[in-house]
Amino acid sequence: MSANGTPEVATFASGCFWGVEHIFLKYFPPSENKGILKTAVGYTGGKEEAENPDYKTVCTGSTDHAEAVRIEFDPSIVTYDELVEFFYRTHDPTTVNKQGKDTGTQYRSAIFYHTPEQLEIAKRVTEEVQKKHFDPAGKKIVTQIVPAGRWWDAEEYHQKYLHKNPTGYQCPNHRLHW
Repeated sequence: MSANGTPEVATFASGCFWGVEHIFLKYFPPSENKGILKTAVGYTGGKEEAENPDYKTVCTGSTDHAEAVRIEFDPSIVTYDELVEFFYRTHDPTTVNKQGKDTGTQYRSAIFYHTPEQLEIAKRVTEEVQKKHFDPAGKKIVTQIVPAGRWWDAEEYHQKYLHKNPTGYQCPNHRLHW
């Protein structure tokens, strides 16, 4: 746990939150003690006045919320650096408001940092990933790195959706890219 013995929180947006949550849980299953303690999918990064957003409203783009995953993790097992790099490995961070066929501001690539340390780590890991994986391809990471704001859990049927519905829609971009 963190220095005071409590879990830390990481919040990422990289397309349809079903697939984002699913791939994190596939590689860091809580039952195997790989550092992720629990996840939730929801909405963040929207307009202040847009309270209690729901899926239908977020999909209109009118609230500016991103579909995101909130991860509680034990940093003594998996570091924030590792989670940020994994986030970049599992989607295309070079497309604006788009992952695969999913388009709209709710599908943007974003890191919502919770502490000044997370901001510094996110910037550093982004620079490292850019140099190693995207400069050689002539592509530029467009991921937003912004302060975490208010979080709204998505409707219950979205939580762990692909675990409940293994044949449900999954964006083809949510895979290991390297």
